[in-house]
Amino acid sequence: MDRNGSPDRPGIADSRAPGHRGLVLGMLCFVYVLNFLDRQLVSILAKPIQDGLQITDSQLGRITGFYFALFYCFIAIPVGWLADRTNRVKVLSLACGLWSAATAACGIAANYGQLVVARMAVGVGEAGGVPPSYAIISDSFPREQRGTAMGIFNLGPPLGSALGVAFGASLAAAYDWRVPFYVVGAVGVLTAVLVYLIVPEPARGQFDPAPVSAVAAEPGQGFGQAIRSFFGNRILAVTALASGAANFITYGLSNFATLFLMREKGMTLEEVAIWYALAVGIGMGAGIFVSGRLIDRFGVRNKSAYASIPALSLLLALPFFLGFATAERWEVALALLCVPLFLNSFFLPATVTFVQGEVDPDARVISGALLLLVMNLVGLGLGPTFVGMASDFFRPEYGGHALQMAFYALAPMYLIAALLFLWLARMIRRAPSAAVPERREAHPV
Repeated sequence: MDRNGSPDRPGIADSRAPGHRGLVLGMLCFVYVLNFLDRQLVSILAKPIQDGLQITDSQLGRITGFYFALFYCFIAIPVGWLADRTNRVKVLSLACGLWSAATAACGIAANYGQLVVARMAVGVGEAGGVPPSYAIISDSFPREQRGTAMGIFNLGPPLGSALGVAFGASLAAAYDWRVPFYVVGAVGVLTAVLVYLIVPEPARGQFDPAPVSAVAAEPGQGFGQAIRSFFGNRILAVTALASGAANFITYGLSNFATLFLMREKGMTLEEVAIWYALAVGIGMGAGIFVSGRLIDRFGVRNKSAYASIPALSLLLALPFFLGFATAERWEVALALLCVPLFLNSFFLPATVTFVQGEVDPDARVISGALLLLVMNLVGLGLGPTFVGMASDFFRPEYGGHALQMAFYALAPMYLIAALLFLWLARMIRRAPSAAVPERREAHPV
């Protein structure tokens, strides 16, 4: 038996070995790719789904945003609390199998109501995906490597989006919009089995020589107490709020970008499968990886970098986002969009790494789940819902440019999110432990 009460699995290498840590990280990243691919398929195939099921922009915004987030966010909390007390790998494997089966079920939906139910089931499964992965990575890598590890792990969203666009749009163009849901669902079920067989449960806190104090999990700590411990810390609460505001932009843009490029800029589904997929994969992927490297470099000197770097990235992205919405040709719009795709997600590795480093190892999954609760309830739940409702609101007056006006309405959120991160940076600088403490002992790299 291991220290977490799970049977040791023969043939699995030491989780502290560099090569094995790389294998685990790669496997977890692939699961995140599937997680995000499943989540984004409805947005990627928005146009053919709208044509097939006769749904409005507001309905599309709710099904890709609020309805999904309602289950995804709140189920993540009890799942996170349970995973902190059981085997995190088993929770991840079960969750992956569940959301993949639900994704396949989306393909058989005959009307909007059935699609809503299937998407809610996807949200229930995905609630057990990311928080356990955060904790597994944090207990597999030393502190000075976690920013890069989280950056690599968080390549899941851009890679998932890019693969979803490339394969989803291609399969839909060649066959039918339902086929991608079947294929991706089947791959996910197989991956769930591989996760259980390949990924070991790491020892909790093996790279944390000294306890951290922001959120400490006491033995037998109750579910309610774990929640109060997180939100009772002002810095962690503001971190979650600022992340939610940034995610409002990310999902509000990404869930309607393909529909906007096709309906208002004239892209075809085949062109989306190539050019938009490249923009998402390269732009978002490079941004998340670079932000992880920046966090590792500057966060070691001062913790306020975990907030100031996202604030600067959002301010720099705003003019290019406005240019994307204004451009007349899809080629120009897509080129301008590459900059926000690169900069919008800088906050993700920063805030995730910050929170995971501030909490006790036994509270990492629940803390990650609570961060995702706020981040996704505000961002995923409200962002696409806002853009969809704004588009329908502007349609009577602006007709074919209603989504463009909805994106203009989204733009002020860049300033709101940047101000929240600047406030967070100020709070961190004023905290007693603004500088990252020296490690007490060296661990194998």
